[in-house]
Amino acid sequence: MRSGAKVAIVGGVFAVVAGGVGYGGYNLWNGVTGGDSTVSTRNEAAPEKRSGPVTAEETTAVSKEFLAAWAAGESDKAAQLTNDPVTAGPALLAYKEGAKVSKAVVTPGTPVGTKVPFTVRATVSYEGVSKDLSYASELTVVRGQTTGRPLVQWKPTVLHPKLTADATLRTGTAKVASVKAVDRNGVELTKEKYPSLGVIIDTLRQRYGAQAGGTTGVETWIDSGSDSVADIPLVVLRQGKPGTIKTTIDAKVQAAAEKAVKTYGQASVAAVEPSTGAIRAVANSPAEGFNAAFQGQQAPGSTMKIVTAAMMMEHGIAGPGDRVECPPDVQWLGRTFQNLDRFEIKNGTLTEAFRRSCNTAFIKAITPLNKKGIADTALGETARRYFGIGATWEAGVPTTDGSVPASDGPETAASYIGQGKITMNALNVASLSATVQNGGFRQPYLVAKEYGDREFATAERLPRGIASGLSTMMRAATTPGGTAAKAMTGVPSPKGAKTGSAEVDNQGTSNSWFTGYSGDLAAGAVVQAGGHGGDAAGPVVAQVLKAG
Repeated sequence: MRSGAKVAIVGGVFAVVAGGVGYGGYNLWNGVTGGDSTVSTRNEAAPEKRSGPVTAEETTAVSKEFLAAWAAGESDKAAQLTNDPVTAGPALLAYKEGAKVSKAVVTPGTPVGTKVPFTVRATVSYEGVSKDLSYASELTVVRGQTTGRPLVQWKPTVLHPKLTADATLRTGTAKVASVKAVDRNGVELTKEKYPSLGVIIDTLRQRYGAQAGGTTGVETWIDSGSDSVADIPLVVLRQGKPGTIKTTIDAKVQAAAEKAVKTYGQASVAAVEPSTGAIRAVANSPAEGFNAAFQGQQAPGSTMKIVTAAMMMEHGIAGPGDRVECPPDVQWLGRTFQNLDRFEIKNGTLTEAFRRSCNTAFIKAITPLNKKGIADTALGETARRYFGIGATWEAGVPTTDGSVPASDGPETAASYIGQGKITMNALNVASLSATVQNGGFRQPYLVAKEYGDREFATAERLPRGIASGLSTMMRAATTPGGTAAKAMTGVPSPKGAKTGSAEVDNQGTSNSWFTGYSGDLAAGAVVQAGGHGGDAAGPVVAQVLKAG
């Protein structure tokens, strides 16, 4: 410990007072005895370089020393106990000085292999106000490449689980004004009650807090280091005056969405009002962190057949009542595509192929050998013209908008059934259903376009025949024998839906996709490794639609 530091063991607690600032480190390991004023893994006689896996004894010793140094505010010493002291040193110093941490108590847990969990109970102080900051994190011990010493593997998450390489912990006058987000009816939306909205509320605050009339307070926050990434508030020391931002969320539908995705480890759902584009709900599991419902990028599987069917009608290839072939498998330039369990439909229509999600029908009718073959770019053109996919959506918070890029060869055939290069998310596929229900695209949005002076994306209305045909097919999918029938049981009419399952490399079970509408509400969902669309994502969508 540095000069002036005092160390004592009282009742098994390792307490440190350094530089006039009180820090404490709870030491729950055995082997620490009263009066021992040093805790070190280093042999000053330069021990022989070790190799091989880090031992349990080394893990315990070096993590003990690192946590004690950190708790004592000894940033330089703690940094030298990591495998990247050049990066760790400034970060550890910023933790104390930038975050205004006046006291820290670090409580280690039981090591699991080379990982050591711990909890931190810190006190942040600024302008005479102090508040507690408590959280849990973990560290990993590795062997130094040059010295062979056991060292703490440096990661920003050691200091706080939400820290990234470019972010810092700060305490002071908040950069952005306080806001209160409310739903369409004025009901307050909090991240405690609706955890999936946490990242969205933080973004609204950062983007529109001042415009909403809020004032800044004093806070501890994670500064992202980027204008495009929202800061993360952690502790409010002095509340600013919040401005009110009205969102399009419906608290009742939002609650249903939050509950629906909790059933699965990784799932997302979004709900949109077809007549306006207003987003009524968004939920993710896990709830915190990445907003996959708005920003995910994955193959949407057979939900893409909504767009493919529109393309087929647009180019005169087939309409709802036209006969199409649905063999067990089909060839496209040397690649074989097949139906689930290699089923076939004999003498069926396009509506029947859609109802049962026949892959081969949506490929064979457009085969390059067919005289009605169309350009490889046709699907993307239809997606952009009528569904707004490929346009830039200005929802008010970050979204990753659907992509249907140009393709060639077998990838073109794969795109017709939602594979290949196509990427979408729950919001995108919810918008597909909303477009069909409304007969035209309305860009999804979360706050009025006056916030940030935004312009909404537009698209052409669906031609009457295409709109009617898609409604017929999506309604058929919810009838007995249709792939969406079971999931949509009990959902009020008028209704329509489309299932999807998307294969993912190195994933044994397909992702489950589903999109559907009921009255003036449409929803889309994806469940990672959920299998068939109607089995996992379908019940999520149905639960949301029933709440509308």
